[in-house]
Amino acid sequence: MQQPLLSKRILIEGLTPDEILTLPDEHIAALIAVGPVVFSAGSAEILAQIRLRSGALIVELAQIDGGGEGVLPVLSRLAERFARQRGLDAVEWVVHAINCAHPNLKLRGFLEKRGFEVVNVEGIGPAYYLRQAVGRSPSAI
Repeated sequence: MQQPLLSKRILIEGLTPDEILTLPDEHIAALIAVGPVVFSAGSAEILAQIRLRSGALIVELAQIDGGGEGVLPVLSRLAERFARQRGLDAVEWVVHAINCAHPNLKLRGFLEKRGFEVVNVEGIGPAYYLRQAVGRSPSAI
């Protein structure tokens, strides 16, 4: 039996992941230069920052309010596709879910199930961290 298609697409600031991937380079550069930003993805409000360093896209998630409908997997696929499109070697995830006043146990379980580990990230401190290698093959997009 086939899985039913999701009736609702998850949009990021009103854009689909495919639309984000076609944004001009100057838009992406401006987003990286601005530093931490709050954006909506599905029903979630996310405080995050993206950076480029040493052949990797660094995605730092500081706070996630709401969600639950699959926002993080959508962001993960988008980051991987973006990194591959730009010829990067990896996506590095840093998630600040260690010392929250109201910890989200579901989020912690989600991260641990996907291989995130609590490490002392240089310049940041303890956080969930995962380095995800990205294949450069265009057929994998």
